[in-house]
Formats: sequence, C-alpha cells, structure tokens
Amino acid sequence: MKVFVSVDMEGVAGIVDWAQCVASGEDYALGRDLLVGEVNAAVTGAIAAGATEIVVNDAHSVMRNLPPERLAGRAAYLSGRFKPLYMMQGLDETFDAIVFLGYHAAMATPGVLSHTYNPRAIADVRLNGVTTGEAGLNALVAQHFGVPVAVVTGDQYVGPEAAPFCPGISAIEVKESISRFAALNRHPEAARTLIEQGVRDALSRLDGLTPPGIAMPGSVEIRFLSPDMAEQATWIKGVRRLDSVTVELAGDEPLELYRSFIAIVYLTRSLVEN
Repeated sequence: MKVFVSVDMEGVAGIVDWAQCVASGEDYALGRDLLVGEVNAAVTGAIAAGATEIVVNDAHSVMRNLPPERLAGRAAYLSGRFKPLYMMQGLDETFDAIVFLGYHAAMATPGVLSHTYNPRAIADVRLNGVTTGEAGLNALVAQHFGVPVAVVTGDQYVGPEAAPFCPGISAIEVKESISRFAALNRHPEAARTLIEQGVRDALSRLDGLTPPGIAMPGSVEIRFLSPDMAEQATWIKGVRRLDSVTVELAGDEPLELYRSFIAIVYLTRSLVEN
C-alpha cells in the first residue's frame, strides 16, 4: 500500500494562533513539535494498516516545517516552496490512499485559524456552488489521479466540509473550535492515539473507498477581499469577473481547474506580500 500524506498545520491539536505556525512566531518551535507528533501518528497508523511506502508533503506556509530525521517509518519528505501542485505535489496514480493531516476550516467557517489558501486575499471559495476549504479543492487533484481521500484531521468543521467532495472520508477531531483563535484541544498524546487508530482503521477499509467524483464540468467561484485582487485574477485565461470582488473559473478537467486556482493564489499573493 502506498500512502500520500498532505500536511497542513492549523488543524493540529494545541495550535490556535498564527504565532504557533509561522516561522517568525514566538511559539513556532512548540507548533513544530505538535505537528511532527501528529504526522508520526498518521505514519505509524498507515504502517499498521499495511503501508509499505509513505510520502509526506509539507504543505503549510513555506513548506519546510518538519525536521526530516524525526519522521517515523522512514517516510519520504517532500518540502519547499513553489510546488506546481502545492498541497498535492507528489501525488500520482500509483498511490492507494490520501491522508489530509492538520487541516483547517474554510475562510467562511468559524473554525480555528480558518482560511482558504490565503487569508489575506480570499474571503470565500465555492466549488460547484458549495463553500469549500482546502480539502475540497485538493480533492480535485485526487479525482484526477483516481485516489481516494481516506482521512482528514482537524477541528469539528473540517470533516463536514470535506465530505461532499471526498466520499467515505473519516474525520478525526483533535480539537473543538470555540472561536477563530480559541479551541478545546485534546491532549497531544490523546490526539496522536486517535490519529494513529483512525488512520489504521480507515486504511484497513480501503476497499470500500472510492476516489472523489466531483461533477464535471465544474466551476470554482472565488470571492476576494478587494477589487484589485479580482481584477488581477482575470489576467489568467478563462477567469470571468462576476462582480467587483468575485471571479469564476470553469472547466471539464479537475486537475486543470485546480491548477488555474493555484495560479490565481500565487498571482494575487503579490498584492499582499509586496
């Protein structure tokens, strides 16, 4: 069994503030320790279910948050910025299952540190008319390669957000959002036990899972925080302006939809980082 683990950070138990999950934050060292603990729990659970090859894609911020030598199971580690497939870089049709680790809710949802790819640019994203976070968007890549998404971990919102796009997905709740910057967190060891057991159980039932089946032709509607961002998004071929802050892209192929969305993310980021 070959397993792909897409790793974010905001959905990890104990993390409730940006200072814990950006390299300049005063609590980043704590955040890294909490993150690697949950990643290793997922890797251990995957091995217990029969995984013989595991690829961990560091998909958070600058994407070099994990100390490679501390990864369990000698998992391969994909790190670094400017990946063409971003959070799903490294996935192909040879994988048997996907785990979304440490995921967070969409910007429009009251989850811990909720956002959709870029909190300083994107206010809401709808996939085929349904508000989605990163799990739903990333499911487009899983659909292209025909790989089921077995597990998502995070707060109480990530599972229901992913479910419309990832059939049969198991949601592992490691914390309960109280506000965007507060949560009731499971003890780290308790969270890791839940993840290890949940990943093992989900991968043991892999025969009952199917890849995402998002209806095509599909559409991605993006609402930005400013008109400048919407205008800039229209520089990408196929993007249509709906109103002053909203654009839409449509297509027949899930991977191309995702790639166009990622191009918009990279392009509009220049307006908030320069």
